[in-house]
Amino acid sequence: MKFTDGYWLMRPGCTARYATEVADVRADDHRMTLYAPVKHVTRRGDTLNSPLLTVECWSPAEGVIGVRTTHHAGSVRRGPEFALPGAGADTGKVRRDGAVLELVSGELTLRVDTEQPWRLEFTAGGRMLTSAGERGTGFVTDAEGRHHMLAQLALGVGELVYGLGERFTPFVKNGQTVDIWQADGGTSSEQAYKNVPFHLTNRGYGLFVNHPGKVSYEVGSESVGQVQFSVEDQSLEYFVVHGPTPKQILERYTALTGRPALPPAWALGLWLTTSFTTDYDEATVGRFIDGMAEHGIPLSVFHFDCFWMRAYQWSDFAWDPETFPDPEGMLARLRQRGLRVCAWINPYIAQKSPLFEEGMREGYLVRRADGSVWQWDLWQPGMALVDFTNPAARDWYTGKLRRLLAQGVDCFKTDFGERVPTDVVWHDGSAPERMHNYYTHLYNQAVFDLLREERGEGEAMLFARSATAGGQQYPVHWGGDCGSHFNAMAESLRGGLSLGLSGFGFWSHDIGGFEGTPTPTVFKRWVQFGLLSSHSRLHGSKSYRVPWHYGEEAVEVTRAFTLLKHRLAPYLQRAAQQAHTTGVPVMRAMVLEFPDDPGAAALDRQYMLGDDLLVAPVFTDDGTVEYYVPEGTWTNILTGVQVTGPRWVREHHGFHTLPLLARPDSVIPFAADDQHPVSAWADGVELRVHAFADGAEHTLVIPRADGPGETARFQLRRDGDRLRVTTNSPHSWQLRLGGPDGTLHTSPAGTLEADLPYPR
Repeated sequence: MKFTDGYWLMRPGCTARYATEVADVRADDHRMTLYAPVKHVTRRGDTLNSPLLTVECWSPAEGVIGVRTTHHAGSVRRGPEFALPGAGADTGKVRRDGAVLELVSGELTLRVDTEQPWRLEFTAGGRMLTSAGERGTGFVTDAEGRHHMLAQLALGVGELVYGLGERFTPFVKNGQTVDIWQADGGTSSEQAYKNVPFHLTNRGYGLFVNHPGKVSYEVGSESVGQVQFSVEDQSLEYFVVHGPTPKQILERYTALTGRPALPPAWALGLWLTTSFTTDYDEATVGRFIDGMAEHGIPLSVFHFDCFWMRAYQWSDFAWDPETFPDPEGMLARLRQRGLRVCAWINPYIAQKSPLFEEGMREGYLVRRADGSVWQWDLWQPGMALVDFTNPAARDWYTGKLRRLLAQGVDCFKTDFGERVPTDVVWHDGSAPERMHNYYTHLYNQAVFDLLREERGEGEAMLFARSATAGGQQYPVHWGGDCGSHFNAMAESLRGGLSLGLSGFGFWSHDIGGFEGTPTPTVFKRWVQFGLLSSHSRLHGSKSYRVPWHYGEEAVEVTRAFTLLKHRLAPYLQRAAQQAHTTGVPVMRAMVLEFPDDPGAAALDRQYMLGDDLLVAPVFTDDGTVEYYVPEGTWTNILTGVQVTGPRWVREHHGFHTLPLLARPDSVIPFAADDQHPVSAWADGVELRVHAFADGAEHTLVIPRADGPGETARFQLRRDGDRLRVTTNSPHSWQLRLGGPDGTLHTSPAGTLEADLPYPR
């Protein structure tokens, strides 16, 4: 929110008070509290009739420093609050040298000189990260009498800001105004489904604002050298998270707010849906599944979108008897075909639903101050919201889902959760403004916990649209309602990369776009992109997304890239394990892997898929694509063509290829089975070695498919014209040098060491 009118003036009705100096300090071994007047104090009389800010500083985890600034401490603290599972005992150490106080946590230091004008300096390794200076700590009252706490942290020359959730605006956030406020706004505006008050920069730190309600950011957009953030409250708390690398920042941030669960490996395969407002019944579903099989396209998951339930009754969790008269039998038949099933749900109860009367009677629906149930007609006529702050309502809601799981449903698409009113009363007394963003967390947590209880650890997963900080614990998330054109495809990727830099490990999108119908060209290009994402789902609104509706070549492309993803499954599962254990996403913005390469800083039309694969989707009708190659020799795993960087490359690709490049000195495992996402990955695995330099070493892990851990490990080292391979795998394996047509060596089962030729 902007408060100033240029540099010198305030906006009409706004009055600002900023910390000017340190008047007093209270410190122990681990914490320090600074008392900051908002004017320079020269005599005793200056202490009267003027605010005094309380600034508490501590460290909840190594490399993380918290700052809480409070004006009036007597305000009632109503929830909700972000859970911080990684916050432990004070880990910082306070030290004092004359007038200088320092709070040290790992390599991160907060420094305050109590004899100088107000300034909080955050340094690491002797290098300044950021600081809160002259206007960096304070509060503003606006023309309507609202009280806003604010902070400003300095941006260095060339410092770039990323993250703040799944945002579809420009990837680098400098110059933008961003409101952390959940909205159902599609993928082509400043609104976002997934709002996360966390950003990181290319200067070695991230910053998390610990406030679940609205946080208003001015990212170099009010004071161009500052990131300002404000909340309508009497207190503002934030954490500076040191890296120094972007990956280390994400590791520390997700350790604090929660790491992603590991989704089941079967979810890596292709998903197909009924689409939204299309006509469908069991015969339609069967026709789609038969069609995929007839065209040789393996299918892993079938999703039933909204109209599996009766119109006007969402959600009542009952199959429409006219279109699905035998749901148990149908689900059993789908399971016999090797398919998993996903069902669409939302947290709203329409008035026509039999559950509305029950929920109203039992107090399970969100109410207004006068005791009436909050309702409106947007989306579903007379719909109400389930009050997840009421444990009984949570149990009631998940009890309906439990019956669907018993019928044979495997997972749920948890749609919506963004349009949450603020003129209501919550069962647990939560503040409505703070619940607006946080509601989605309770919703997705309730469903995920149910799945974990019913299906077991490692089998639970959602297909969720809305989220906020901490929501990464309940994957998978998808990008919401996008158009069906190249611009929408690009904006979707931009949002997914921003979400990945906000701590979310897994992300998907509607292949072909949601609104409208894609051209065959767009469909084929989106299929390539979608099947090179962490999770892959064909979905639309008013038109089906079965490939044969877009031509025979669309069928061929869908088949080829589905089979490719199956072969890459061990590689993708390893990346998924990394997301689960470190918080580093499967789909990574280039800046995450190459933070020291200025050429990678602003790239948002390409990404790294795991550690070693660069993907540059094609966004043009004629197949032209421009992408950036970092340093080294990169190998296209589809064509074998090598490209040496750092440089920009322009290429033309038909529909069966795109820039899909293996990193120099990388080894990519290809499963022998291309028909299933889950197979005996280590048995017959093909190890593709790419541009291995003399002396290069690489350790390759073949992961487990049923959870964390590994089934085999290969260690490779090149010495001149020899490549030495050591493994613990009892299975047969293959090794291929270069691209798909490179030299192939096959080792029989039980070969634990090999010394193979490597041509110079």
